[in-house]
Amino acid sequence: MSARARAHLNATDLHLARGGRPVLAGVDLTVSAGDRLGVVGENGRGKTTLLQVLAGTLTPDTGTVRRAGTIGVADQEMPVDDDRTVGDLIDLELAQVRAVLHAFETATVALAEQRRGAEDDYADALAAAESIDAWDADRRVDVSLAALDAVTDRARPLAGLSVGQRYRIRLACLLGSRYDLLLLDEPTNHLDAAGLEHLTARLREHPGGVVLVSHDRALLADVATAVLDLDPTRDGRPRVYGGGYAGYREGSRAERERWESEYRDQQEERRRLAQDLSAAQNRLSTGWRPEKGTGKHTRATRAPALVRAVHRRQEDLEAHVLDVPQPPLRFQPPKLGAPAGATLLRADDVTVPGRLTEPRSVLLRAGDRLLVTGPNGCGKSTLLSVLAGTLHPGTGDVQRKRGVRIGWLTQEPPPPSRQRAFEVYATAAAAGDRVGLSQLGLLPAGATHQPVSELSLGQRRRLDLAVLLAARPHVLLLDEPTNHLSMTLVEELTQALADTGAAVVLATHDRQLLRDTAAWPRLQL
Repeated sequence: MSARARAHLNATDLHLARGGRPVLAGVDLTVSAGDRLGVVGENGRGKTTLLQVLAGTLTPDTGTVRRAGTIGVADQEMPVDDDRTVGDLIDLELAQVRAVLHAFETATVALAEQRRGAEDDYADALAAAESIDAWDADRRVDVSLAALDAVTDRARPLAGLSVGQRYRIRLACLLGSRYDLLLLDEPTNHLDAAGLEHLTARLREHPGGVVLVSHDRALLADVATAVLDLDPTRDGRPRVYGGGYAGYREGSRAERERWESEYRDQQEERRRLAQDLSAAQNRLSTGWRPEKGTGKHTRATRAPALVRAVHRRQEDLEAHVLDVPQPPLRFQPPKLGAPAGATLLRADDVTVPGRLTEPRSVLLRAGDRLLVTGPNGCGKSTLLSVLAGTLHPGTGDVQRKRGVRIGWLTQEPPPPSRQRAFEVYATAAAAGDRVGLSQLGLLPAGATHQPVSELSLGQRRRLDLAVLLAARPHVLLLDEPTNHLSMTLVEELTQALADTGAAVVLATHDRQLLRDTAAWPRLQL
């Protein structure tokens, strides 16, 4: 039976908790031959845990998993603590292929010796070998090793290789082995542009099923036929969106808008009931003090009705249940601008010895856009450092308009301090700025009062973005701004960059962000 016919993976109502904290809650999915399921969600949502459950290396607390066909798994890391070689790893990943070829050779010998039933055994063995194109497996692995820039010397010890080198070797093996089902955890880690192209092509050609955990929006857009989102939803259960990555974006956006609408409706209804109760209580209070000359019997007649009205309003308020949880945060960037027509920043023929060897020039006015591209080590970060004024050029000149505010987002968060997040933000805020940290929609209220050192890497990155915006810069210098950010926030940030009145210089390897900013002027280093 071919991989297209036998590959199947089904999970029903998976639940798993660790340390008393729910990690997976109500996960349902089905992957058949030809399906490529992308799995997305914020850090800590259980993506890697789900792959372990699907692979059978971790047992869920409740729920079932059914598998048909062979499974190849690529974890994010591949530790090695023995003396195995590159060839040993290849043989391990091609064990199925080796077994199929051995069975075919045995059947061939039996057929030549005219043993009873040999013809049927030979036909079965031939079909099994042809279904995975077993004779071409080693060549396919060699092609992937070269395309992924992996070590091809099969005698090399694995222990002497870097994590990235070992990962690329195993990924090449998986792509060449023709497993019925592939479970891949962040497979774009450690790959360059050529490797990404090869991975994309192989996954699109894979005849079996694929489950792909990734933050790479371009890979998901090119490969995924459906997307499983593990992020919170209105009812707490994960969602599967058809139509590939585009279907996921459209579906998740519509679901979020419905969620926000239902939450607002319930909040407004509760406010109305509270106002009705307050009004009834006020009428009760004033009803006990009628105008002078009114008899006591009038007060006595009016009082019971007012008391009943208060009780009824109180019961209505208590009966109103808020069963829609608060929706996720939505990025609300402040309005940025700059003096129209004026030159904000100008760099002429700047170089930095050993880091930016070719002279480069940049001219920025309000609303200008510039995309800085090039391979690692070409000087993108160096150029942004020069524009920000934190690095003096070896040659050339940089001029900045008097009073211009320049905001620079570096690739990685700075060392965390013991200050609380809102204190860091307040220090950076422009004079007179009344936009609080929580109003930006980057950090939940609880996180704003935590020390920065206790925030996750993703939360620290969000704080860096908030601090950048707090100073209301006229020029934004962004170095790999999508690092450590969720896909939802990246989409919102991309839209904000398109709309802002500030000048923007962007350096990125994010392929989807490059696609989204394809119309920007480009400086290739």
